[in-house]
Amino acid sequence: MMKKNIKVTIDGKEYSSEYGKTILEIARANGVYIPTMCYLTKTLPIASCRMCVVAVEGVDGLILSCQEKAVDGAVINTQNEQLHKERTNIMKLYNVNHPLECGVCDKSGECELQNKTMEHGLTHQNFTTKDIHRPVQNWGTVSYDPALCIMCERCVKVSTEITGDEALQVKFGGYNSTIINNKQDKNYKSLGEAAAVCPVGALVDSNFKYTANAWELKQIPSSCPHCGGGHDVIYEVKDDRVYRVSNHAEFSTLCPSSRYGYDFENRGVTKDIGAFNRAIEAFNSAKTIIFSNEISNEEAFILQQLKEKRGYRLISPQAKAYQDFMSAYSSITGKSLFSASLDSIKSSRAVLVVGSRINDDAPIIKYAINTASKHNRARVIYMHPIEDEEISNIVTQFIKYEPTSEEMVLALLVDTLLKDVDLPDSISKVIKDFDIGSLSAESNVSEEELEVLKKSLIKLQGLSLVVGADLYSHPRAKNIAKMVGLIDKYSDFNVMIVPPTGNAMGISKICELDDEIEGATIGINVKGDFTLSAYGENDLDLPALNQQEGTLVGFNKRVVPLNVAISYGGYTLNDISNELGLKAKFTINYTKVLPTTAGFKSIEFDELEDYFDNVGNEFRGYLLDDVSVEVDENIEEPNISDGIDGAVIYNCNPSEHTSPFTNVTKLLKSEAYLVGSKQFAQVSKLNDGDTFNFNIGDIEFQRVFKIDTSLKGIIALNPTYDRGLSEALLSSYRYNRLEIEKEV
Repeated sequence: MMKKNIKVTIDGKEYSSEYGKTILEIARANGVYIPTMCYLTKTLPIASCRMCVVAVEGVDGLILSCQEKAVDGAVINTQNEQLHKERTNIMKLYNVNHPLECGVCDKSGECELQNKTMEHGLTHQNFTTKDIHRPVQNWGTVSYDPALCIMCERCVKVSTEITGDEALQVKFGGYNSTIINNKQDKNYKSLGEAAAVCPVGALVDSNFKYTANAWELKQIPSSCPHCGGGHDVIYEVKDDRVYRVSNHAEFSTLCPSSRYGYDFENRGVTKDIGAFNRAIEAFNSAKTIIFSNEISNEEAFILQQLKEKRGYRLISPQAKAYQDFMSAYSSITGKSLFSASLDSIKSSRAVLVVGSRINDDAPIIKYAINTASKHNRARVIYMHPIEDEEISNIVTQFIKYEPTSEEMVLALLVDTLLKDVDLPDSISKVIKDFDIGSLSAESNVSEEELEVLKKSLIKLQGLSLVVGADLYSHPRAKNIAKMVGLIDKYSDFNVMIVPPTGNAMGISKICELDDEIEGATIGINVKGDFTLSAYGENDLDLPALNQQEGTLVGFNKRVVPLNVAISYGGYTLNDISNELGLKAKFTINYTKVLPTTAGFKSIEFDELEDYFDNVGNEFRGYLLDDVSVEVDENIEEPNISDGIDGAVIYNCNPSEHTSPFTNVTKLLKSEAYLVGSKQFAQVSKLNDGDTFNFNIGDIEFQRVFKIDTSLKGIIALNPTYDRGLSEALLSSYRYNRLEIEKEV
């Protein structure tokens, strides 16, 4: 639908905009300054500060520009004597009894209250109120000083509308009003996002308190190296140490891994010529290079060039599974990229999640789903073998299916969503042969549940399907991917195929990956016959992703820049490749030559943009081109799965962990437990606190079992972030039967 254009006059100048925009949005888009204290672009208007008041001709009284939609022909004044007086009085109210602690306050130097006080020329306070004792509260990840709080409610809005933890609330009481944390026992890492938007020093990261002044820290923009989202991060550095990570918090949000997992650099490394020469010898004799997702696009390109020049096999199990899944999906859609984005999910009226414990697998995508729920009252249908209490506040329909039945589940969805669609005969014939009764019975997804799902979508526009890592290593992943492609192509759903963590999507676009290892191996952040790693346990050191220049690909299909936050003194993969016959002075010389056939653009690294504009539009790197792919619409009938008998384990990291690199960081390092329900404990004959061994493939685990009363059923959560250099080899199907050997 075409949006109506309007014209408004602001401070004597005429501007054009779309109908439905607020006065503040139009002003910001055109560089007109209106002061605010509570406003956040990424949330619904808060309207608590009243600093954004403007005068509109023909309207009595002052108008809140943050929530008032502009009308065609409006004449608006943002600056006059009345407005200045109103805003000055508001600032006086904010400053009543505000402690004069600026010299020791962590927000000093970047405090919006300081800035607005100076902006409005306030030099003295001519009234006061009775002061009361307001003790500082330690909430674990963050601490709250109610004496500094101006009750703007930004933190509550982020907790509710963005991260969805819903931990923070306003306790109303007039002058005694305060913010409360009603989920202190959870110690949510997502509260860091609430602290990031605090305009004063009331809500701060506990770890950063009293460590440095804001003006002492050098801000180095980069991108998240952990979750696969590619969202912006800003390393704040002094004396070659990252003190904290920030972001453009009015517009963007960080995952817990990037907010607190910043100190994973490979320190104290010098150039060991002996180790370097041994590395060259190992490359000369090796047949296979095995590597994890924690490399840049440029490093992936180097490996591909070495494959073409020297014939190496390239093994990256998680990226390979994703690459194959995307290839099958694209053979249906004819496009190289999935169709959804974070913005399209946020604007959805219904979101269907299949094959991912989304709160843990991809917090940034969960935040987008939560925003859709809170802003649009979107229906959220969550299909998974394990119910997740952490998203129960937004899930409108939970559909449980059995492990291994994902192909059957997708077949049921194809039948449900495309039943009334005019499909090509070859596809229609296969779908008509689906044995819906058997698929429903074996998957444990009832036809009644699917009918409820279908009816809930009637007349809704803006539909998103989110599929995740449970599907990529399924034995029938290729056919599953094709059915996902059918839903994308022939229904109203946009589809997000969630990339694995790290830079799996970038790797999958650049490298021709192999399935089988052959001969001697080089391991890059993975254990090999000769190991190069930024993690340790290696034969030659490499820089971590916070010690490199380069690029990654994120959830929004955007190629985004990495910058050096911490110095590194050792050898790089580029040094090795130069010795092996490639020639590039710097690793970032490869940024411009990343394959355009895969959607990359010929842009020099130093020419990549990295900013947000006044209204939150992202100008970071560039969007991948969606390349046309040859179409092959052949699909197969689903196999009837036998399921898994007995107790089952599900490989799944908690939301703050993505890889061994997050587990070396000070604020995230933690012991990993196998976590299950009381029912799981009974079936597996385990007691809370038992230590036992089990294997997944060739990797042995020793775990302590913990009972979690929020879990149900006979599937336990098994984290993998503590597996060191073997973690990246865990690419098998995420569900496994538990065969245990209890320790004596």
